[in-house]
Amino acid sequence: MSSVLDPLGARYAYWLGLPAEDTSGTSDELPEEVRAMPVILRIERAEPPGRTPLLEAAAAAALAVCLDERTEPGGEWAEPMHAWLDNRIRKVARRARGAHWAAVQDLPGITVEIDGAEARALVPGLVTEAPKEVSRLQISGSELPPDEPGPVPGGVPLLLLNPHTPMTVGKAAAQVGHATMILAALLDDEQRAAWAARGYRTAVRSASVARWKELHPGDDPEGAWRRDRVIAVRDAGFTEVDPGTITVLAQWEPEQGAS
Repeated sequence: MSSVLDPLGARYAYWLGLPAEDTSGTSDELPEEVRAMPVILRIERAEPPGRTPLLEAAAAAALAVCLDERTEPGGEWAEPMHAWLDNRIRKVARRARGAHWAAVQDLPGITVEIDGAEARALVPGLVTEAPKEVSRLQISGSELPPDEPGPVPGGVPLLLLNPHTPMTVGKAAAQVGHATMILAALLDDEQRAAWAARGYRTAVRSASVARWKELHPGDDPEGAWRRDRVIAVRDAGFTEVDPGTITVLAQWEPEQGAS
């Protein structure tokens, strides 16, 4: 059974093998044609969520939208999803609270709640045509303190954040969403179905320097996937990080307790 993400899997090793300058150029883009997936993070002032469960919710929500039956041929989300996937895969994380959070629930997308933290990924579209319920939300300005999520549970993919590259919660949310998409693109139907049955849960953790070095694919992304079931998210450098930075390493069903 094919997946809407199959072309992304085919591009993965090629993209990661390109020089950084070739992955960051935007000279061929017209501003009015830039598409992105909005990822809305619920961050209430009085009771903000934990950073880790919020990132895990964002990672699951982004993938859930991509693999929803409505993205299949003939589905109501098929056209905007394919238009987005045919270009650079951009996500824009925004924060919402109160009535603004309630308002985005009416827009096409999927909300995921994990340990009290909520994130909603919306169907991608042209940035210039974002509905006012989205465009009025702030992209930056809220940060969540580091937390201590505990041991990695078994049976879920591990998403490791780059220990050398601090990221805001919004940037990290977009990056873990990229990670789940790439990971799902490289899985077979049975593996994707099993992950879907678990609600696309992941374990987001900050990597130790040693673990990051051990799992980093270097110049052999295909080998890293074959050996360790590890994929890397390479950022184009539009915001916060330098072009070519590996922001997240994702490992399919790592051993329990890895860090």
